[in-house]
Amino acid sequence: MTKAIFYHAGCPVCVNAEDRITELIDRDRYQVEIVHLGEQRGRIAEAEAAGVKSVPALLLGHDVLHINFGASLADVKG
Repeated sequence: MTKAIFYHAGCPVCVNAEDRITELIDRDRYQVEIVHLGEQRGRIAEAEAAGVKSVPALLLGHDVLHINFGASLADVKG
């Protein structure tokens, strides 16, 4: 099963995207992990290393899908 990681920062745009993504993603194909970078600040470097530039973002394998624009990672680090 492929892992999908949804990174967000808790803003309204991110929370809405989390709700929609978790409804739409095929749980038979993807193991979904939700990472709230505002609460799990130690994972910001991991997100950056994976290619995440802004949140909300969904990492599927090596592909980063930036969804809407809630905040840049620089803002999250702030």
